[in-house]
Order: sequence, then C-alpha cells, then structure tokens
Amino acid sequence: MTNKEQQTENQVEKKEKKSKKYFDVDGPVFWPAAILIVFFIAVTLIVGEPMANVFNTIQSGISESGGWFFILSVNAFLVFVLYIAFSKYGKIRLGGVKAKPEFSKGAWFAMLFSAGMGIGILFWSVGEPINHFFNSPTVEPGTVEAAGVAMEYTFLHWGLHAWGIYALVGMSLAFFTFNRGLPLTISSVFYPLLGRKIHGPIGKAINVLAVVATLFGLATSLGMGVQQVSAGLAHLFNLPDTVNVQVILIVVITLAATASVVAGLSAGVKRLSEINIVIAAVFLLFIIIVGPTIFIVDSFVQNTGAYVQNFFQMSFWTETYRQSDWQSSWTVFYWAWWVSWSPFVGMFIARISRGRTLKEFVLGVLVVPSLITFLWLSAFGGSAIFLELNGIADIATAVKENVATSLYALLEQFPISLVTSMVGVILVTSFFVTSSDSGSLVVDSLTAGGKLDAPVAQRIFWALTEGAVAAVLLLGGGLQALQTAAITTGLPFAIILLIMIWSLMKGLRSEHDGLMDRVRENERKDYQRIITEILKKKEA
Repeated sequence: MTNKEQQTENQVEKKEKKSKKYFDVDGPVFWPAAILIVFFIAVTLIVGEPMANVFNTIQSGISESGGWFFILSVNAFLVFVLYIAFSKYGKIRLGGVKAKPEFSKGAWFAMLFSAGMGIGILFWSVGEPINHFFNSPTVEPGTVEAAGVAMEYTFLHWGLHAWGIYALVGMSLAFFTFNRGLPLTISSVFYPLLGRKIHGPIGKAINVLAVVATLFGLATSLGMGVQQVSAGLAHLFNLPDTVNVQVILIVVITLAATASVVAGLSAGVKRLSEINIVIAAVFLLFIIIVGPTIFIVDSFVQNTGAYVQNFFQMSFWTETYRQSDWQSSWTVFYWAWWVSWSPFVGMFIARISRGRTLKEFVLGVLVVPSLITFLWLSAFGGSAIFLELNGIADIATAVKENVATSLYALLEQFPISLVTSMVGVILVTSFFVTSSDSGSLVVDSLTAGGKLDAPVAQRIFWALTEGAVAAVLLLGGGLQALQTAAITTGLPFAIILLIMIWSLMKGLRSEHDGLMDRVRENERKDYQRIITEILKKKEA
C-alpha cells in the first residue's frame, strides 16, 4: 500500500470514530489492560507480606537468566538510532518536509529531561555512586580506583543507553504518526510488518502490553519519588517515615498530578517541566558553588572521558567471571526499567517532536540530556564521594540504612541545609507530578486508539490508577517490588522493541525512496523546463 492510500485509509477510520464526552476508549485495549492492573492490585493486597518473597524470586529469576539478553538488546537499540542519525535517513523530517517544530529547543529539552529522568536522578544521584564506591563491581571497594569506577558505572546506567531506548520508541512513533498518518499507538509502528492487522488482535495485544509496561515502569519511579519525599519530610519535621505515610503522600501528590493532567500538555505539562528545570538548575548551581567546586568540575571532565574510553567494555560486560548479583541488581534492573518506561517517554517525546529531522531528533535526545545528567551526577554523587574520600562525612551509612535519605545526608554537609532539603522535597514532588501527568496523557492515548485529546475523565482515571499501582507496590514489598515490576514488564517489551527496529527500517526505506522519486521527478521537470526555454530562445 502506498503512503497516500495508507493516509486515506486512516483518515476514513478517524472519521468513523465518534468522540464521547466522558470516556472514549479503544475497548480491546482499555478493558484487558484495566482488568490486568486491577487483578494485580487485588492479588497483592490479598496476599499481603508474602508477596515480597514472590517479587524477590521473580526478579532474581529474570535477572540471572535474561541479563545477557537485556545487555545485547539495549546495545542494539543505541547502535540502531545512531545509524539512523548519520545515515541517509537522518534528513527525513518528522511531519513532512514543511513541518515546523511546535516547541522551542529550550522547552523541548526541558520536557525531555523532566519526563525521561526526573525522579530517578534525584533518588539515585547520591545513593548509587556511594553504593558502587563501597561495593565496587571490578576493583577494591573504598579506594581511589573504586571512586572512578563508581562514577563510570553510574554514567553507564544514566547515559546514552537509556536515552537510546527512548529515542528508538519516540522516533518510531513520531514517524508513523506524523509522516504516515497512523494513530499514536505502539501498534502503529508495526504497520510495515502487519498491515491492517495492527487494528486486530495482534495490534491490540501489543498496545495492552505497552499500557501495562508503562504503568509499572512509571509506578517504579513514582514509588521511589514518594519514598524520597517521605524521607525528606521525616528529616525536616520528624514525621514518621512509614509505608502508610508514603501511601498518603501518593494520594495527595497524585491529586495534584491529576489537576495538571486536566490542564493538558501545553498548559500543564509544559509549564511544570519548565518550572522543574529552573528549580533543578538553581539547585545544581548551588551544589557546584558551595560544594567542592574544583573537584566537581574535574570529576565531570574525567568521568565523561573515562565513560567514553571504557564505553564498549562496560556496555558488554556480563559479569561472567565475577559471579555475583551486582549486575542483576543494577545494570539489568536499569535496562529493564528504561525499557518498561520507553512507551511512556517515547510517546511523550514523539508528541513534542514534530518538525525535527531524524538526525536532530536523535542527537537532541541522546546528547543534551546525557550531558546534563552527567553534570548532575558529578555534582551530587561526586560531592558525596569527595566527602567520603577525605573523611569529612559518613554518607555511606545513610545510603545503607535508607537510600531515600542519601540526598538529605549530603545536603546536611553544606550551608542552609534546611532550605536546600526543602527545595529537594519540592523538586522531587514537582518531578513526581510531571512524570505522573505525562504518563497519564500517554496511557490515555494508548487506550483511546491513539487520540491525542481524549476526554478529561479518562485522563483522570489513568492518573489515579498510576498512583494506586505505586501505592500497592510499596505495600507489597517496597523497593524490591518496584524493581520487580520494572524487570517483569521490561523483558517482553524488549522483544517488541527489537521487532520495532525491523519495522521502522522498512518504513524509513519506503519514505526515503518516495522522497527521492519526488526529487528526481522535480529535477526532470526542471530539466524539461530549461530545455524548453533554451529552444524558445533559439527559435526567437
């Protein structure tokens, strides 16, 4: 089927879909996804505490048996998107040759970072480097060498690989939606392979899996975020830091996120993202100024260089000879977490990226957020390691007792810690709201057949459901349950993403060939026009 026929077909389908006032769902996607999620919530609440052991067994089994698969897959995703950027396909513009970007680059980068990293980078920026420092995967723990290795592996987990996953999904969705006129759903990406079957049971099953993966991936981040908010309030006001308090906080913050969801993409998400970036920038600048400034700048340069130098070795390391659970607890968890988050972040990136060329899209999504993340990690994680190396503070104890308190343990070592801790709580809360409302808009689109502006009541439903899943995971096993949810949903979706590479390649090849045919036709017409003009002049 030609591009024109395909677009005509989809325009007809859009006209056939009548908008409803309160709920406008794609039943074969909405109901199975909702039932699966409600079933999970019910089982976790009924079983109670023993679910923690169940989660632990599932996570260990998948991580130990499927770690190699995650490592190969995530590397493949990154290599593919870089190939697209620097190949002949990099000139393809999302939305067509005349499309213009909807958002400025500043607003675009702000929304990219807020949606892609947000809560996680606040939760782990101190805790992860310190953990690797005292539990090094490759060298003697607690040494100067261990400090460097700790930062290298933290960069690995938060750098190009994570953003490569998001770039793959975002680019695929944006291309098939804006260039081919298909609905903004994961199943649309597989049109070159499935054709009309994307509207049938196979396509619906793909979208159901995407909804479930998004909900659990998002719940992982929201659960970590609320743990950090609770730890911050306990640190500031001596409030009890218990699971019950965390659940109450989820309810309150989810209601705030719901209000942002009602406001929509431009009024709610965009504005909050920009506010987040401003607060985060001030927060980062403060740490760089009052902290070990020279050490932070030096470490940023050295850490980035070491990351680049050892990139391939770290990327393909599978812990074959060490035989511990370090990699399954860290690298494999992260790769699964990013994969499970990819429908959400990828679809959100797609919605805000119309008008960008594929090269601009890939480099923008990969490079800028990664560098910002590296600077953040060097400032917060680097400062914590500096304090430990010089015996100035014991951050490791806070990390060991409760990783959610690690940020506040670091801030205590610098001036106006009460104020900065409060800012930390506000920033985590704000990122929580941004992630929740962004995720709600995405899940809403998936369950509404790709509609970009589904009814408000429907958006509210998914915002509340996200909060419910995060709360239940905390009740069912805390951080362990959150990590298990990400890994369990990430495994099947990684397979979907590998097939996505094949499908996108076919779509891009068709698009490029069509563009070249039109270029050649225009050149032929121009040549004929020039010849005609020359002949007329000769006759005259």
